[in-house]
Amino acid sequence: MSFTGPSMGSGGTTARRAFEFGRTYVVRPKGKHQATVVWLHGLGDNGSSWSQLLETLPLPNIKWICPTAPTQPITVFGGFPSTAWFDVGDLSEDAPDDVEGLDAAAAHVANLLSTEPADIKLGIGGFSMGAATSLYSATCFTLGKYANGNQYPGNLSAVVGLSGWLPCSKTLSNKIEGVEEAARRAISLPILLCHGKGDDVVPYKFGEKSSRVLASTGFQDVTFKAYNGLGHYTIPQEMDEVCTWLTSKLGLEGCSS
Repeated sequence: MSFTGPSMGSGGTTARRAFEFGRTYVVRPKGKHQATVVWLHGLGDNGSSWSQLLETLPLPNIKWICPTAPTQPITVFGGFPSTAWFDVGDLSEDAPDDVEGLDAAAAHVANLLSTEPADIKLGIGGFSMGAATSLYSATCFTLGKYANGNQYPGNLSAVVGLSGWLPCSKTLSNKIEGVEEAARRAISLPILLCHGKGDDVVPYKFGEKSSRVLASTGFQDVTFKAYNGLGHYTIPQEMDEVCTWLTSKLGLEGCSS
């Protein structure tokens, strides 16, 4: 199944897709502000639902930014529009990646983080398609640029992906190999992947393989957590582990009860 790619305009030039992002929801830190994390929702969702969940977590030192994806035609839905960070066809090993959509989403996230104070640690996390966008952002940060060649700004200290997958995984090793700065960033960037073994939307094997690909391309601080019986949703045990991991990797002052 092919993606909806760039359409051809008059004179044979490629017309760029316009991406209009929705409302952004912000959860202010209840304690001393030490880190800011952009959290990305899944297909068909919005920033509001995740902001309500994140507000309940015992992480008083984190500011959460929860944007809403653009509404765009989705190939897997037969062209029916939905909120999505990028277009997606069938979820298979050989499905093409909507690189233009991924670049736009990663640039939007980087822009949201660009106004944070210099002493604040920055992270990106997400669920499902949001997790895929987070992992794509991690690769852009590592390479120092987006797929379109534009420079990736900013610095990432942690990346979390729940029930997701790694886009553009087949070409990642070729891009990082021989690039000293990219290899250095890959070594030091902490990544947490969590996936339910009962996931019937994004199969467990996608999460497991994404973890293996990252590890084999030089990402040395990758943690993969598997959950027996967990479907395509999150549970308190998983979010507890996210809290513990973020507290450790971001050097936060500790969880409050």
